[in-house]
Amino acid sequence: MKDYLVRGISNSHNCRAFACTTTNLTNVAREHHDLWPCASAALGRVMAATLMLGAMNKDHEKVTVTINGGGPIGTILATTMSDGNVKAFVANPQVHYTYNDTGKLAVGLCVGTDGTLQVIRDMGLKEPMVSNVPLQTGEIGDDFVYYFMVSEQVPSVVSLGVLVDENNVVLSAGGFIVQLLPEATEEDITYLEDKMLGFPAISSLINEGKTPEDILGMIFDDIEILDHQDLNFECDCSKERMRAAIMTVATEEIQAMIDEDHGAELVCQFCNKKYHFTEEELKDIIKAKEDSANWNRR
Repeated sequence: MKDYLVRGISNSHNCRAFACTTTNLTNVAREHHDLWPCASAALGRVMAATLMLGAMNKDHEKVTVTINGGGPIGTILATTMSDGNVKAFVANPQVHYTYNDTGKLAVGLCVGTDGTLQVIRDMGLKEPMVSNVPLQTGEIGDDFVYYFMVSEQVPSVVSLGVLVDENNVVLSAGGFIVQLLPEATEEDITYLEDKMLGFPAISSLINEGKTPEDILGMIFDDIEILDHQDLNFECDCSKERMRAAIMTVATEEIQAMIDEDHGAELVCQFCNKKYHFTEEELKDIIKAKEDSANWNRR
């Protein structure tokens, strides 16, 4: 099954809903970053949530989610331009814990709870909208439920999941978000609460072959699918972007790269692609910096 997202609405229960399958892109991230199982689960959950957040926005509005709970995995960051493409990384990809009583991946232990979930929405205005909420469990889904309630005042159900096999391959990944609309009644709230009691794990449903439409159909019998969006893990790094990054470095430091290392190698944190700059290329960067400084002094 290809990775994609759907957006729908239930008029009879006054809810809007998003659901996605992200198995393939989570495996791409696993391969790029050499993720261990718990890191795959944590990053996969964050990417699914970020993509659904992006689907709530207009096209070309950038959404960046950052989580750091003080756990061994360190910082988790995912970003999308609301176009179905996501890039992401974890600070420490070689992390793996399981709960002793269940054997399930201990995402909460890997992430920790001594920190925040931050959502940045950049709509191209002067300043982006930044929201920070304290982490509740580190399990990601619960933390987004808290984020929606505190930062957006929208009661929401968030289900995120990643299933990893014994060979560290991601078997299934995805999630859904259901949000009550302003006109929701007590009956709508009760209906949703009842539906969520004992609802199967999203990763299990996707592993069984259930589509995003199927999953939303299990919650609402009148779900109307409004649109679909293909999803991909795609990094937009390039040598030109890396050159621009070197341009921000002090000239003395660039000269040290030439004198001591006879070049430089930059690695993209999102996809681990390497970019090499020769001595001549670094000298050209220094000259460009000097030319720019001389021009600004005129």
